[in-house]
Amino acid sequence: NEKQKRSLLPSNIYHQTTLMSNMTKRDANGTTLSTIMVTGGSGLVGQAIKSHTTSNPKEGETWIFLSSKDGDLRDRTATDAIFDKFKPTHVIHLAAKVGGLFANMKQKVEFYRENTLINDNIMENCRIHKVAKLVSMLSTCIFPDKTKYPIDETMLHDGPPHPSNEGYAYAKRLIDTMNRAYAEEYGCNFTSIIPTNIYGPHDNFNIQNGHVIPGLIHKCYVAKKNNTPFTIWGSGTPLRQFIYSLDLAELTVWVMRDYHSPDPITLSVDEAAEVPIKDVAYAVAKAMKFEGEVVFDTEKADGQFKKTACNKKLRGLRPDYKFTTMDEGVQKAVDWFLENYDTARK
Repeated sequence: NEKQKRSLLPSNIYHQTTLMSNMTKRDANGTTLSTIMVTGGSGLVGQAIKSHTTSNPKEGETWIFLSSKDGDLRDRTATDAIFDKFKPTHVIHLAAKVGGLFANMKQKVEFYRENTLINDNIMENCRIHKVAKLVSMLSTCIFPDKTKYPIDETMLHDGPPHPSNEGYAYAKRLIDTMNRAYAEEYGCNFTSIIPTNIYGPHDNFNIQNGHVIPGLIHKCYVAKKNNTPFTIWGSGTPLRQFIYSLDLAELTVWVMRDYHSPDPITLSVDEAAEVPIKDVAYAVAKAMKFEGEVVFDTEKADGQFKKTACNKKLRGLRPDYKFTTMDEGVQKAVDWFLENYDTARK
């Protein structure tokens, strides 16, 4: 039977044969036709993938970018209708209920339940519709709270996450568990990516709730406009790895096309490219042409000193990949923010 046949094949060969058997739509010239559906398509990473695939089209690929207007992915009937309508051959799953520290602490039940519902609806529809490849996005914030650094893909389940976001973290960790379960039981080609801190065009530039780089960009803009000091919370010494959204988009598309294992892969700049927040702040000031005073408010907490991630698996497969430099990426993000100030999320 099917299950016995699968057990006789090495998982990677079974994945390849499943992939090929599902990708049978071809045009008159024999080109394989694929429909790639991106959930969360209007966000930072979704828009970056849209930009990358528009600039680098591949023959036979049709891309669909979903937003919340297309339907509620928490609802099974609505999700079924989306799959029936678009009939995707591939899915990049970015949609999630996300929020800042205080939202995560206050609404653990909602963060767990809503993300679990979304992920279950997407995965089960991918199985039913015989989707050739599903790539879901995880996060470094779901790793164990007490761990050694650098973290790598094998350490995801080594201990509990930080209590502040455990609802979100456990829902996301289950994606990894279920990727392997779907591969073993049904031969599905499901995997996940783990990016480090992402920044770029279409980000959320809210000073209170945005992430580090977009928050600093908006703060520097206000300081320049009001001729006041550019104040950074904390000492500026904590270290972080940042990945420009277009780099992440390019690597995510590569994972969809060429990385066929249920085990997650970390998409991050090298450990040597880890930078102190202070350097990021000065890069933002330079890109914004801010010539005023830069102040570090050491009364404010620094947070965790470092969260280094290891990209050894990625480098084993893409040794020559060149990431966008911090200065270049920050300049692009600042330029986009200035050009789109009226409509940017902030």
